[in-house]
Amino acid sequence: MTAPARFRFRPRFRALAALAMVLGVALGGFGLFAGGAASTALVVIGLGGAALGGLYLGSPAWRIEVLVDDDGLEVLAAGDRRFRLLWADITHVIASPTTETCFVDGGAPERSLLVPGDGAPAPYAIDDAPALYRAIVARTPRDRVREVSLLETARSTAPTPS
Repeated sequence: MTAPARFRFRPRFRALAALAMVLGVALGGFGLFAGGAASTALVVIGLGGAALGGLYLGSPAWRIEVLVDDDGLEVLAAGDRRFRLLWADITHVIASPTTETCFVDGGAPERSLLVPGDGAPAPYAIDDAPALYRAIVARTPRDRVREVSLLETARSTAPTPS
């Protein structure tokens, strides 16, 4: 048995959060030194933007990781198991080879995983997502993998659990 491969969640909008922090501090600083009736509002709005950017970058979501081994995949949050799926227990995988995006259905929303590839609408990125995509598609039983050009096109035709 090989050692589990680890894939960590990462913030997808790091640059936007950093920009909000920089602009927020600048706006708050301007409000402090400008004075006048609007200065308090500028300080509050600026520091609020900086705080939101910091909260996004420090989110507990970035402590989530996916472990893949010979038996299945496991999702951990700050080291605690959220769920584990054996390869044979996966209900289905909808996979887009062109974007290397896939949705793993574990039978319930809390046991499912979206691996966002190029252009996928997800608020997070995953370290080495193409390798995770390939590992999932290679290990899931072939009759449970459905390939589509884009995941968005599969919404209306996704299999329903029986």
